[in-house]
Amino acid sequence: MGIISRAFKNIGKNWYRFGLFFVTTAFWLFFAWRATGFLNSFNIFTLLRFASVQVMVGFAQMIALSAAEMDLSVGAIGAGVAMFVGALMQLLGVPYPLAILLGMLLGATAGFVNGILVVKTKINSFVITLATSSMFSGIMFITTKAKAFTVLPQGFVDLSRVWTFGLPISPLVWIMLVVAIVLYFVYSATSLGRKILAVGANRRAAEMSGLRSSKIRITVFVLVGIVAGMAGIMDAARMESAGPIIGTEWLLTSFAVPAIGGTSISGGNVVVFGTVLGGILTGTITNGVLLMNVSNFFVNFFLGLILLLAVGFDRLQKAYRERTSVK
Repeated sequence: MGIISRAFKNIGKNWYRFGLFFVTTAFWLFFAWRATGFLNSFNIFTLLRFASVQVMVGFAQMIALSAAEMDLSVGAIGAGVAMFVGALMQLLGVPYPLAILLGMLLGATAGFVNGILVVKTKINSFVITLATSSMFSGIMFITTKAKAFTVLPQGFVDLSRVWTFGLPISPLVWIMLVVAIVLYFVYSATSLGRKILAVGANRRAAEMSGLRSSKIRITVFVLVGIVAGMAGIMDAARMESAGPIIGTEWLLTSFAVPAIGGTSISGGNVVVFGTVLGGILTGTITNGVLLMNVSNFFVNFFLGLILLLAVGFDRLQKAYRERTSVK
C-alpha cells in the first residue's frame, strides 16, 4: 500500500506532465482529422525525426536554465559544429564517427568559452551569449563563405534516413532518447546534477554551503555546447546538408520546449522527459500546420503563445508554493 500511495502522490505532484501528454494527444487527434496524410507512415517518420532535433535543442537550453543561466548561442554553436563536421567529411574525408566526435569537442570548446566569459566578466549570460552567438556565426561565415556541405557519407545520412526495427522511427529518435536517459540520470542520481540544481535554485546559498559555483557554471556551459553541437549534427543528417541555415530558428524553440515540459525558467528545476514531450508537441504543431497549408508564420505565433502560457504557469506554481509554505 505504501508503494501505491507514493505512486499516486507522485502523480499528484506531477500532474502537469500528464496534462502535457493529453494536450499532445489532442493535437495528434486534431491533425489526424484535419490534416491529410498526417498519420501515414512517411509523415510519422518525418515528424518524429524533426521532433528529435527539437528535443535536443530544448535539452541544450534546459541545461543552461537548470543553473539559472541562458544561452542564446545554442543555434550558432549547432550550425558551427554541423558545418565543421560537414567540412571534415566532405573536404578531408574524415570518417563520420570521428568527425562527429571532433564536432562534439568543438561544441564543448564553444561552451567553455561562454562559461569562462560569463564567470570571469560577471556579465549576465544573456548578454555574453548574445555577443558570442554573433561571433560564432561570423567565424562560421568567414571560414566557409556560407556554403553548405552536401557531399556527405552514406553512413552519416543513414542516421536520419533509415527505419529501425521495421518501424517508421529514425535512428535520430533513439539518439535523442539515449541523451534523455543520460540527462535524467545526471540530474536525479549524480552529485553534479544536484550541484547544478542547487546553484540554479540559489547561487549564494550554494556557495555558502561550500559549492564552487564558478566551476559548476562553466561545466554547465560546456554541456550546453556539447548538446547543441549534437543537435546541429542531427539536423545536418536530417537535411542531408550541413549549411548555415541550421540553427537560425532555434532561439524560440530552445526556450519553448523545456518551458512547455515543466522546466523552470528561473532555474533550480528540470523535467527531462517533460522536455521530450515539449519537443514532440512543438514538432507536431509545426508538422500539422504545414500539412494544412497554413503559413509558417502561424507556427511561430503558436510557439510564442505556448511559451508565454508555460512561463505564466511556472510563475503561478511558484506563487502557490510560496503561499502554502508560509501557511
